[in-house]
Amino acid sequence: MGEFFKRLKAKPGLTTEIVAASLFANVLALASPLFVIQVLNRYVGQGVDATLAALASGVMIAIALELGFRQARLKLARGLSATKDDELSTGAFGILTTAESQALMSIPPGERREVVRGLELVENAYTPGNITAVIDVPFALLFAVALFLLSPPLAGIAVCFLVLIFLFAVISQRSLRGPTATLSGAQNEVSGLLNNANVATDTIRTFGGRAIVAAAWAKASERSRLLRAFIARRQALVQSVTQSAQALMSVFIYSAGAWLVVHGELDIGLLIGANILSARALGPMIKFAQLGESFAKAENALAKVREFASLPVEPEKGAKLSKFNGQIEFRDVSFSYSGASTPLFEGLNFKLPPGGVMVVTGSNGAGKSTLAKMAAGLLQPTRGQVLADGVDLKQLDPAWWRSQLMYLPQEPTFINATLRENLEAANPDQTDETLMRIVREVGLGPFVDESPDGMDRMIANGGSNMALGQRRRLAFARAMFVGGKLAVLDEPTESLDEEGTTFVYSALIDMARRGKTIIAFSRDPKIVSAATLILDLDSKPTPALRQNKPRVVRAESAS
Repeated sequence: MGEFFKRLKAKPGLTTEIVAASLFANVLALASPLFVIQVLNRYVGQGVDATLAALASGVMIAIALELGFRQARLKLARGLSATKDDELSTGAFGILTTAESQALMSIPPGERREVVRGLELVENAYTPGNITAVIDVPFALLFAVALFLLSPPLAGIAVCFLVLIFLFAVISQRSLRGPTATLSGAQNEVSGLLNNANVATDTIRTFGGRAIVAAAWAKASERSRLLRAFIARRQALVQSVTQSAQALMSVFIYSAGAWLVVHGELDIGLLIGANILSARALGPMIKFAQLGESFAKAENALAKVREFASLPVEPEKGAKLSKFNGQIEFRDVSFSYSGASTPLFEGLNFKLPPGGVMVVTGSNGAGKSTLAKMAAGLLQPTRGQVLADGVDLKQLDPAWWRSQLMYLPQEPTFINATLRENLEAANPDQTDETLMRIVREVGLGPFVDESPDGMDRMIANGGSNMALGQRRRLAFARAMFVGGKLAVLDEPTESLDEEGTTFVYSALIDMARRGKTIIAFSRDPKIVSAATLILDLDSKPTPALRQNKPRVVRAESAS
């Protein structure tokens, strides 16, 4: 319930209006039981039709006003919920796009998706109807007070049931937190298996993975089913108990009331009215008890959102150099992934001057992509500094720094947008002529021409609807479109055909001639031979750096 009170406190003025509307609505709700009492005691006893007409007219006006106040507070409660839901959604998605890469990588992709999806549970729990239902809980005392004025003994019975149902509701909500949290984990596992089956369908069929995946699916889905069944039984128990409590309270009210009627301390009209008042008092408690599952799921989802929101984020601002000349230096750099027993590398020192060309070599897992991300400012060293023209990258504006880079990641992904939007987002200042020239230079002309949408062709699922070679060509085009002084190219010829490889060689020669500083992460012999410095990450723990006499590379194919 912590989130409920936070929402109320966030907008005290709106909360005051909702509470006021609830007060008027509940006061007007007293008209119905009072109408029953008056009809039975006055009209039935006296038979004056004018009395019945007056009573009926009055109660209908009260019912209409009550409806108006309830609708008004629902509208007010929408404002209370919508703003907070938008803030949570925007904040959670914002963390995905601004959190430090290393911190974000510590959370599996499936869990990240579930954090955002969990916001739907929060939205479903704190609907306007549910918020006003909880606000109605204290007003149950209003009906208890009215009942007390009619008959203190019957009011005592009703208050006992109110207290018992309220305590039952609180205990039920707390008891569901653990199972709903466990269910969330089980559903994450099921979601991960489903995603794996969708992505690796051919692998599962070809390499005998069906039995393993099927066994894991059966286990995870059974666990999820059992948890759902347990929670459903709890909710069914809550519903049964509250319905039985309502029926049992009527039995107690009528039994005690009948005794009072026989002994002349109560009349029939007051007895029936008392039963209606007790039912109206118990109604909000029953609704509150039945919201237990929704609130428990919402609290678990919010706990994950808060944990997610605690991730460190990249700074939004920083220094901007008046001119970046292209020098980059790694000074006593070490890096370790969280939980690793040994560093990936340590004591790394090199200074690459403007226009210098360095090739980083190493086997798979040696740390090439990690080093590339550090140069791009996506990962921070565990120890040491990465300097651009002598300034620590930590002091620089991240957006400005990346505008100085021609960065090609090993596994390129894209925004779910058009080809044009993906390139223009990387450098909004470039011209359309430059865009089309680069697209055709990297060999994407046929890919663009074959689509009726041309450059407005949509890229879906981060680019997974494109062949790997096409993705790498587009990623190279994006890097060139930025046009920075420093090129950080992770496996630039990987997955490219002969034509694509030839283009990369030509592009590297052109970059070198124009004085670009180049760091290429590659084992391609032609690229290695063109470097002035070679950094070998297979040398552990300190990478080996050696000078190299570059050989002029021609832009012919690798064959």
